[in-house]
Amino acid sequence: MNTVDQPDHSAAVAAETARFVGLVKGADLTAPVPTCPGWTLADLIKHTGSVQRWFSVLLRQRVQERPTSRDVDLQLPEQVDGYADWLTASAAVAADTFASVDLDAPMWVWGADGHARFWVRRMLFETLVHRVDAERTLGLASTIDPALARDGVDEFLANLPFAAFFAPKVAELRGSDQSIRFQCADTGAEWLVQLRPDGFGVVADSAATTADATVRANAADLLLLLYRRVDRSAEMIESTGDAELLDHWFTNSAF
Repeated sequence: MNTVDQPDHSAAVAAETARFVGLVKGADLTAPVPTCPGWTLADLIKHTGSVQRWFSVLLRQRVQERPTSRDVDLQLPEQVDGYADWLTASAAVAADTFASVDLDAPMWVWGADGHARFWVRRMLFETLVHRVDAERTLGLASTIDPALARDGVDEFLANLPFAAFFAPKVAELRGSDQSIRFQCADTGAEWLVQLRPDGFGVVADSAATTADATVRANAADLLLLLYRRVDRSAEMIESTGDAELLDHWFTNSAF
């Protein structure tokens, strides 16, 4: 993919949380979330704030191996009408943690980048995607900064090969060296993912390589497609090449 400066993930967590809180403050928190079947808006808020607090614990402890427990004092309000303010407080906990931790320090992560900064970036896209879920619940249009969306696509594709321990279908993403190119029409960024007999991953320096299939969209739409918030059949998504390969990818690549 093209090398560009990364966004300020810490600042973006705060900004995305503020947008999320602005959406849900005063909303009907019993409303079902269409993009997260079985969840209400209250569940969506609780999940997002819980992730922020859990990742903050990992960062403060700078854990060096996979934790055996996810027990965290969430300080969750007894009444759901306090959830919006609680989410604001969760982001404040995260911000305090970011300021007190060396984000370049090595630590255990489940993904590709074995440093504390992994958790800040992961927290950002958890928050951003669920902010979009809240907008879909409330019937509102979503906008995502193209540079942020490009970074989100990169984060998703870089980490997906490591996700099989909690997303078992990812282990099915194998092939005989077939490749899929993902392109951001607006930012110019692109990634070539190769499916090998032993697994898959992003191929570096792949601009001259011919892909078996290509998926092209603006960065925001491509990000939401990867997270299954946009359907492959949507008019803003352009897919060409090996349809069976694309079916195989999208059947097994969710996490």
